[in-house]
Amino acid sequence: MQRRKFIKHTSVTLGAIALFSNRALAKLFNQPGGSLRMITKDAGIFTSKGGTILFKWNDKGIIVVDAQFPDTAGELIQLLKTKSSSPFKLLINTHHHADHTSGNIAFKPLMGTLVAHENAKKHMQQAAEKSDKPSEYFLPTETFTTDALYRVGKETVQLQYWGPAHTNGDALVHFQDAGIVHLGDLVFNRRFPYIDKTAGADISNWIKVLDKTVQKFPGRTKYVCGHAAEGYDVLIQSSDILAFRDYLGNALKFVEQEVKDGKIKSEILSATTIPGSPEWKGQGIERTLQAAYSEVTAHLP
Repeated sequence: MQRRKFIKHTSVTLGAIALFSNRALAKLFNQPGGSLRMITKDAGIFTSKGGTILFKWNDKGIIVVDAQFPDTAGELIQLLKTKSSSPFKLLINTHHHADHTSGNIAFKPLMGTLVAHENAKKHMQQAAEKSDKPSEYFLPTETFTTDALYRVGKETVQLQYWGPAHTNGDALVHFQDAGIVHLGDLVFNRRFPYIDKTAGADISNWIKVLDKTVQKFPGRTKYVCGHAAEGYDVLIQSSDILAFRDYLGNALKFVEQEVKDGKIKSEILSATTIPGSPEWKGQGIERTLQAAYSEVTAHLP
């Protein structure tokens, strides 16, 4: 998609996409869908352009995790108003990327509290400062460092941060009563991930975060991820988390061996598959290879 058409189509300002100089990342924004799907009687997901949105309501209020873009966020707001008369109480951003946060502004007149990890807020502030339209941003009103708890009616929401992974500000959002965890972009289900080294991404620790995730939460937990390849779901199981963990590990092992074998960077980046993870295919592998190469060679003399 051409840059001009992309901006017009998504209603994203230049400032909002300032963090995304990588053209490949723009492809992640155009997910098929545009639909609301219930997971339980009062919790569900909304898929459209950008990262998956999770929501839940009760008689005390509506909780929303991630916000996509202004147009799709507005669409979701209208849908939720037809399903619940409760006020909008809490908006959470899993991380700072524009396809998860540009829609914050649509919630600003409705939400009193917007929460994100402290590093995620820093990245959003930087984007707002670079923008010629800072008024189009709604930045977190509250932040956390390692964990936080919020309660809306009978629902307790726990936010946790276990170190750098996809970025240096990825929050896991656990709806304890509903038994649902939004992973944000900690999992790309059979889709080549964007690994944001400019925002502190760390593949090695990402693997540890995913290990901890499947150990932390009960087996009945439902997981929501930000993106999935065509034919795969954003509502995933622990086995999908482990498959993505293995994908990241296989990428590191592959690049490390290539470097040991004396391959130059251009040769390594020309690979078309990650050995051991054949389900990840199509375009976008270079994002992983570039990030893995950067990590593997960071401490070489």
